[in-house]
Amino acid sequence: MQGFAKDLADYACAAERTRGRRYAENAAAGRSEYQRDRDRIVHSAAFRRLEYKTQVFVNHEGDLFRTRLTHSLEVAQIARSIARALALNEDLAEAIALAHDLGHTPFGHAGQDALNACMRRHDPAGEGFEHNAQSLRVVDQLEDKYADFRGLNLTFETREGILKHCSERRARELGDVGERFLKRQQPSLEAQLANVADEIAYNNHDVDDGLRAHLLTIEGLREVPLFARHHDEVIERYQQLTPKQLRHETIRRMINAQVSDLTDHSRRQLQALAPKTVDEVRAQPKPLIGFSAAMQRENLELKHFLRERLYQHHQVYRMTYKAQAVVRALFEALFADPRLMPPELFLHAQAAEQHTGDGGRARVVADYIAGMTDRYAIDEHERLFDPRRLR
Repeated sequence: MQGFAKDLADYACAAERTRGRRYAENAAAGRSEYQRDRDRIVHSAAFRRLEYKTQVFVNHEGDLFRTRLTHSLEVAQIARSIARALALNEDLAEAIALAHDLGHTPFGHAGQDALNACMRRHDPAGEGFEHNAQSLRVVDQLEDKYADFRGLNLTFETREGILKHCSERRARELGDVGERFLKRQQPSLEAQLANVADEIAYNNHDVDDGLRAHLLTIEGLREVPLFARHHDEVIERYQQLTPKQLRHETIRRMINAQVSDLTDHSRRQLQALAPKTVDEVRAQPKPLIGFSAAMQRENLELKHFLRERLYQHHQVYRMTYKAQAVVRALFEALFADPRLMPPELFLHAQAAEQHTGDGGRARVVADYIAGMTDRYAIDEHERLFDPRRLR
């Protein structure tokens, strides 16, 4: 298909030069290969479930707090903007951004940590549980609706971008997308920018959610130079803003400053190196997409503040404690008696156990729990442990 590489830089991933899919398919009329990837991701069950998976706050705590779905959309918007400015492939950057959290557990990182501990206890020789690897597992195996293949059969470049980090052992098992970890290579520029767009989105939007939840204060955030600078600018320019307008305008400017810095610094690095191909990008010792030293320092200060004042806030900590207790209880019950799972998963667990022992059964249980939304996990916990619940 012609025309999709128009205005792309030499070092961008052009769809007509993709390394292809795991299972060969005819080209789609009217869409590039990366547009096709994006569409498959958006129509997947795992993507729809992100609507009810938490970002920081458990889903039922309020309709205005961000979920994994709204976060993924925000990452995709930022990624497309940066890709356009750097003449990279917007469709590929968007596809990676939309898929990057498909493997997240219910209850965010709290659920991931609990599930990882359960997996390591019941499968000590295995790799545990990590949501990034699970996202690749979702698109490669767990989505199951196409007649000709398991998974979504995405292009190599999209799958590569989903996998941000990987152990050497897992890299050997994964084949093509694990190869760069063994060779110490970089992913595509589109994958690099989607990774940083994720960081920009969750840091700044966690500030917003933290303020609206009254777990953070403006006075406390003014200890963060990045916030204080833009807060001062807004106050100086506007005299009659409501608290909501002041909060939004400050965070909007913070995001814009980070996106502008990332774009400008990355452009300078690309101009200095002048790579001619994607392979030259991959051969670099470090990523070429990144912040300037000054902005990187300010971002680290913001992340440290959020870790100390929001993620470790006693109300968040209590919810984390309860969330991990739910995940642990579900895992232990389902692992001990897989018949508690839906019949098709019980049969799958039996087959997996015959093939790979306890590790196989544990992986089926982990896949089931990881696919749950916050609300479903809470409800399933009640169904299993509350004698008053009959179904």
